[in-house]
Amino acid sequence: MTEAPLETTAATDAPATPAEFVYGTGECAPTDGSATQQREFADAPQLCIDPAKEYTATFETTQGEFTIRLLADRAPGTVNSFVNLARWKYFDGTKCHRVIEDFVVQCGDPTATGSGGPGYSFADELPALGEYKIGSIAMANSGPNTNGSQFFIITGNNGAALPPQYSLFGEVTAGLDTTVKAMGALFNPDPAANGVPPAGEIVLKTVKITEG
Repeated sequence: MTEAPLETTAATDAPATPAEFVYGTGECAPTDGSATQQREFADAPQLCIDPAKEYTATFETTQGEFTIRLLADRAPGTVNSFVNLARWKYFDGTKCHRVIEDFVVQCGDPTATGSGGPGYSFADELPALGEYKIGSIAMANSGPNTNGSQFFIITGNNGAALPPQYSLFGEVTAGLDTTVKAMGALFNPDPAANGVPPAGEIVLKTVKITEG
């Protein structure tokens, strides 16, 4: 099961330098928005982005709009997968299924159960210790190199204190103090619930990629 992190104890060492990322053989989605929605894939995508370019993702949600800058220069494999899924409209209409106060909002699972994914996994691209901050976007996982489609937005200091075990691939550049704050306010107050489900519905209506 892919779950967002629960512990907030900081690690003592930065992760080892990762090997060169190995891409899959999956088809690249059209870049013009014409793709038919797809949510099942046989393999991770081939290299579909230009890591030298700038990419942003704009989320239209039931709480408003927010934008993230994707860190293609630092996590090209993770950004490649996210961009391709977004272009396939994979995230459109999905619910953020987990919200923990002062910690994270977790999204990216079409089943809204915490166990859904695109049918493939890919390798970690881990940050150094201390790089997470409020507004960071990272991949949820169930262990090393188990990334799929689920991701989380760090909404509080507890989330920023996470050990560097989750691939960091973006940061909120617009809507942090409005939309993301409103999403984070829908936390499940029951400690035993582990944030599931949120106190109110959060739907990602669309996720649009801009390449520049």
